[in-house]
Amino acid sequence: MQTFVIAGGCFWCLDAVYRVLRGVSEVVSGYTGGETLRPTYESVCSGRTGHAEAVAVTFDPEVIPASVILDVFFTLHDPTQLNRQGADVGTQYRSAMFYTDDEQKRLFETARTRAAEWWGDGIVTTIEPLGEYFVAEDYHQDFFAKNPGQGYCMAVAVPKVNKIRKSYAAYLL
Repeated sequence: MQTFVIAGGCFWCLDAVYRVLRGVSEVVSGYTGGETLRPTYESVCSGRTGHAEAVAVTFDPEVIPASVILDVFFTLHDPTQLNRQGADVGTQYRSAMFYTDDEQKRLFETARTRAAEWWGDGIVTTIEPLGEYFVAEDYHQDFFAKNPGQGYCMAVAVPKVNKIRKSYAAYLL
């Protein structure tokens, strides 16, 4: 099993998308990349902690290749938007990949280069060493499945899930 920690806007969308993929065994929403110890959703939303909303995606690379996990990441959000995704604005919504070792860093750099073929030279996704990862509050875990009719889920998460379902059908559950 392998785990990637990635951030690309609201973690509810990332969580929803990765949960529909075969080979993904766990998705944990959380916060990383900041200075505050034990951040909360409210403190991260203030934009003053330096943390990004992120997900830790654990997957079996024999079922779904690491390159697909990373290509999904660059497909489901706009990596050319600095510190925002659509109407979600702030450093907590930045596009970032957090590596645990040199091999992950290399995989992330390769994926970002590959994504430039689709997005051009404007990618702002950072590649940073993973510091402490703080698990988000329980109500954020699997948020989309628990709240499918919630306005944000309907307006933002559903189109992203549908886009991944269409583009990565071979890897769906």
